Amino acid sequence: MPDEAIPGGDPPGDPPGEPAAEFSRDQRYITTRITADGRDGFPVQAGRYRLVVSRACPWANRSVIVRRLLGLEDALSMGITGPVHDERSWTFDLDPGGRDPVLHIERLQQAYFARFPGYDRGITVPAIVDIPTGKVVTNDFPQITLDLSTQWRAYHRPGAPDLYPEDRRGEIDKVARLVYTDVNNGVYRCGFAGSQDAYEKAYRRLFSRLDWLSARLAGQRYLVGDTITEADVRLFTTLARFDAVYHGHFKCNRRKLAEMPVLWAYARDLFQTPGFGDTIDFDHIKRHYYLVHRDINPSGIVPLGPDLAGWVSPHGREALGGRPFGDGTPPGPPSPGEAVPTGHGPEGMPR
Repeated sequence: MPDEAIPGGDPPGDPPGEPAAEFSRDQRYITTRITADGRDGFPVQAGRYRLVVSRACPWANRSVIVRRLLGLEDALSMGITGPVHDERSWTFDLDPGGRDPVLHIERLQQAYFARFPGYDRGITVPAIVDIPTGKVVTNDFPQITLDLSTQWRAYHRPGAPDLYPEDRRGEIDKVARLVYTDVNNGVYRCGFAGSQDAYEKAYRRLFSRLDWLSARLAGQRYLVGDTITEADVRLFTTLARFDAVYHGHFKCNRRKLAEMPVLWAYARDLFQTPGFGDTIDFDHIKRHYYLVHRDINPSGIVPLGPDLAGWVSPHGREALGGRPFGDGTPPGPPSPGEAVPTGHGPEGMPR
């Protein structure tokens, strides 16, 4: 039996006995929080925790971006798994000996089992692990980034932006919910649909929301207000993968991102903003989706395209005004050992 109860409710799904036509994501995450007051038994403390991510995963990519923008590298270390996992777990095959140098484990599964023996849900990234005990603390990806913004303030760099300003949280939350339901998760609902009808419904819902976002962003540089917020981070990680993966692999093919003028310019604007594009590893992204999803891509062939040069082309969004970091400043270059390898992004990207 686990040493603790696993928090979280039951996920939505198809009625018992009926085939799963519509993709339903298991949203039962480990909801323990790391907070300034330590209310859940895990107080914010520099050097105590390790953020485990995969560069391939859009949900983990959010945490990588927010950690970079806020300058939390010295307070919260980061372990990077390989882009391909098996049915058991993400693995640390990028590290010497295939072991994370801080946690000293080969599989992220070991940190989950250390806290919940026999854990029977997905071993997901991002996850934050308590280094002294080796136990996973949380994999609640939407809350992780919000807590990095609100609970880790004592360790933010000078000039860190406010990604979750208190006076805009209601609007940020509303936009983020729509983006999650129809776009972030919407591409998966297309890709993993179990029937033509389920696919077509997901497809129409996805592109209806992308049209809505295009209209919203036609006259303003960012999703909420005139600065980058959590809402932009959440949309960006899906847009960054759209042409490389979702357009073909997930059949989200009404148009490529590069054929949606407003969203393409918006995505390039963010990509060229320090802390965004310098976290994107197109090689890991493609290898993950095309090698892991053998039910969709049985051959395991990884496409060579698309051409990435457009990501560093002029976007013209400065004409809309806005202040990317508000009263703050951009982050410095990625920490040594955390830069995306040369050749895994467009030429001309700073490393």
